[in-house]
Amino acid sequence: MDFSLSAEQKMIKESVRKFAAEQILPHSRQWDHDGKFPRELLYKMGELGYLGVPVPEEYGGTGLDYIAEAIVFEEVGYADSSVRTTLSVQMSLVELTIMKWGTEEQKQTYLPKLCSGEWLGCFGLTEPNAGSDAANIATTAKRDGDGWLLNGQKVWISNGTWADVAIIFAQTEPGSKSRGMVAFLVETDTAGFTSRKMTGKLGLKASDTGELFLDNVRVADSARLGDIGDGFKVAMSALDNGRYGVASGCVGTAQRALDVSVQYAKDRIAFDKPIAGFQLVQDMLAQMAVDVEAARLLVYQAGVVKNRGEVSTIPVSMAKYFATETAKRNADMAIQIHGGYGFSDEYEPERLWRDCRVASLYEGTSQIQKLIIGRHLTGISAFF
Repeated sequence: MDFSLSAEQKMIKESVRKFAAEQILPHSRQWDHDGKFPRELLYKMGELGYLGVPVPEEYGGTGLDYIAEAIVFEEVGYADSSVRTTLSVQMSLVELTIMKWGTEEQKQTYLPKLCSGEWLGCFGLTEPNAGSDAANIATTAKRDGDGWLLNGQKVWISNGTWADVAIIFAQTEPGSKSRGMVAFLVETDTAGFTSRKMTGKLGLKASDTGELFLDNVRVADSARLGDIGDGFKVAMSALDNGRYGVASGCVGTAQRALDVSVQYAKDRIAFDKPIAGFQLVQDMLAQMAVDVEAARLLVYQAGVVKNRGEVSTIPVSMAKYFATETAKRNADMAIQIHGGYGFSDEYEPERLWRDCRVASLYEGTSQIQKLIIGRHLTGISAFF
């Protein structure tokens, strides 16, 4: 088994690492404090091809594989999880969903704008009473002549107030759960579509999170992604891609937690020696390092499966579960190694901890990933 990166993968890794080190990492603390990062950053990333890594060149993308995509998410996640979240939603949840389910006209219309950074997208699935139970959405889609009227509310939508186009999931037959779900591409300047920024988050403060409101939003039937009743399948296939992006980004966060901890342990003097010389500190650093490598390998394994065009639900769930939990553990141990300074925003660990905490919640909680894996192992569903 060959674990080496291809020439293209090495090139994208070096390019994104340099960009993140120069354009993102030096500003992460200030962006966290301000609660936003500049929209112009995404234009720059689009110009460099970072916003459309797995999208074919004919639609404005870079045309690289899923390992390259993971590398981009890891390197950006190493620098700032808020930026990585924005990037992940753009590519994993929006672009790749359009690639799989969109018509040729939809691909030609939206993908070049998304890959360039001219437009941003968001993924409107979660509702006040429908998170893990995605089939229980209350947003409705009712026939209106040759189109549809959409009514409902979405919450915790990353890129929600920045987005130019939203993938909106709605129910055509209330009470029918997954059987009646349908997905639409809705441009956010459509009459009746409004958004509101959500604040007070524990972490990812610099990323945009919003509520979406749909009040008799009229869309053409040509705005549908897939057939009527395909909405749940659209959502699940999108989440396979989204979870891969989250897992990849969390490898970067976990690596950053390790790197700052190693440096601090070598610099910090206690009892007349660097704390890196204490056995229990080395124990934590060793555990952090092993977990990072294991998480990265799980991500790459999932990427290989995706590159082969095979169903990747299980390897992606394994990668998402392990990488998000690893990021949390590593960030927590980074705080422990930094001692009192780890509790201060003058050092990175507390921000790393806040930013990665949500990763085991969104796009399928860690518990949901375990149930997906358990269903695969036993053939018995614990969901219903």
